[in-house]
Amino acid sequence: MTGLDKMISQIEEEAKKEAEGCLEAAEKKAESLMAEEMENARLKGEAYVNKAAEEAARYLERTQALAERKHRITLLQAKQDVIDGVLKKAYVRLDHLDEKEYFAFISRLLRQYVQPLEGEILFSKRDRERLPAGFEEKITEIAEEKGGTLKLGNKDGDIENGFILVYGGIEENCTFRALFDSRKEILKDTVRRILFP
Repeated sequence: MTGLDKMISQIEEEAKKEAEGCLEAAEKKAESLMAEEMENARLKGEAYVNKAAEEAARYLERTQALAERKHRITLLQAKQDVIDGVLKKAYVRLDHLDEKEYFAFISRLLRQYVQPLEGEILFSKRDRERLPAGFEEKITEIAEEKGGTLKLGNKDGDIENGFILVYGGIEENCTFRALFDSRKEILKDTVRRILFP
């Protein structure tokens, strides 16, 4: 082997070692980059999972809050329906009292609403036809107790029950419907306290 061959062989050997070193360094760098990218991907994946879990938790909270709100509204509506039903039954029961109880109730209402003025009282056709004997005198007596006069009107009131008081052209509606409507909230609160303490 000549000196030139040795030199070429030595250059080849050094080039081979250098290539192997570069290849080894490149493999290490590639492995390091791969490990770094895998770690980044894992961290990003965890971040996405955590974000998704947080969003799912928030969605679950909103859904639960909405369900609870709907439940409260449904429960409130059910209670309101029960209260309205009780008031309707009370109205019907009051309207269908037997004659003695009915006109006793009318007398109590008269004592409450009659004024110390001159006026007339109007009843429905049904009530006018079934006025008990002596009830006109009772009306007069109650009005006099309050310092007024009250006579039975010549016409029937366009009403279902109760009565209308007329003083100087001004009517005071004392029908059961008007009394219920004017005290609607008080009646509802009373029924609510009794049924749902």
